Amino acid sequence: MKSLTEYMWFNTKKDKEFVNITDDVQKVVTKSKIKEGLVLVSAMHITAGVFVNDEEDGIKSDLMEWAEKLAPFRRDYKHHNTGESNADAHLKSVLFHHQVVLPVTDGRLDLGPWQQVFYAEFDGQRRKKLIIKIIGE
Repeated sequence: MKSLTEYMWFNTKKDKEFVNITDDVQKVVTKSKIKEGLVLVSAMHITAGVFVNDEEDGIKSDLMEWAEKLAPFRRDYKHHNTGESNADAHLKSVLFHHQVVLPVTDGRLDLGPWQQVFYAEFDGQRRKKLIIKIIGE
């Protein structure tokens, strides 16, 4: 069994943004030389997430709008009593989850025809980290 761990850093231009990281994840898979295995992609911040979906502007806009409806900014969140003002970002990250595990087959991400990997930022414009960990043969 072999493994490889790499980190990516983000500092998005917007507070809320989806960043397609499929090619970046594939580069790490290729570097690992693992032919068959799994890759974990995990946001290492509680106001960010990782998800798989289509690289299509309409669905990305729909996803962000959906997250805003389910977890809008409100001044009355209890979390804001701590001096923070990003409770909605914490809630949005739970909706998208913080990580995905993806199959690696014949040295490539084994994704469906339209599937892409996204980093989801909900409290951006500051430095954040993501881990990519690959295990396999």
